[in-house]
Amino acid sequence: MSPFFGEFFGTAIIILLGGGVVANVALNKTYGHNGGWIVITFGWAIAVFCGVLLAAPISGAHLNPAVTLALVLVDKFSPELVPLYVTAQLLGAMFGAGLVWLAYKKHFDATADGDAKKNVFCTAPSIRSYGYNILTELIGTHMLTMAVLYMAQPEVGLGALNALPVALVVLGIGLSLGGATGYAINPARDLGPRIVYHFLPIPNKSDSDWKYAWVPIVGPILGAVSAAVLFLVLKSL
Repeated sequence: MSPFFGEFFGTAIIILLGGGVVANVALNKTYGHNGGWIVITFGWAIAVFCGVLLAAPISGAHLNPAVTLALVLVDKFSPELVPLYVTAQLLGAMFGAGLVWLAYKKHFDATADGDAKKNVFCTAPSIRSYGYNILTELIGTHMLTMAVLYMAQPEVGLGALNALPVALVVLGIGLSLGGATGYAINPARDLGPRIVYHFLPIPNKSDSDWKYAWVPIVGPILGAVSAAVLFLVLKSL
């Protein structure tokens, strides 16, 4: 299987299980309704575990444009492959989001809270302050990317890595830093599902909040760059 499909299906799994746990907690008439933040963070960690487990031997399991960028900046990944990987990640995120909607279609219909529906697909800040929201995403992505850079194999990315360490890092970020912005820490994870949400025929849904959509893109990119710079500095010491 080509790296494109590894990134596509790996990212799709992350969004299917990650978005799925949010739907289970947020939507009406589910068995997990009002399950809380702990359930959500563990669900996202398991989602990352499953996505990395599938994609690692195929593509290196970047599953995140910020991770791909950081690996390029530290000379662990070919720049020529970036468009292929990022496209696969974005399309995979969109596909996974569509599956979440199908799995919970009747619950979307039964839920009146438009923001609860939107939160299944994309992140939103608990307190809107663009500068601080970007900073939160930068810090969270920096932590994730630094961990990945130290775990990654030089040839591909996360190819030889057991999936559990990455999942635990994502769990820690969610528990510790996720409360401010919903911890996108991945541009594809937010943008792909946000696009799908915009076009899905979900009744009484909130707007897609495109005014905020740039934050979970810019913040993670800056976090990836800062992690790559620090990694290279520490490596040179």
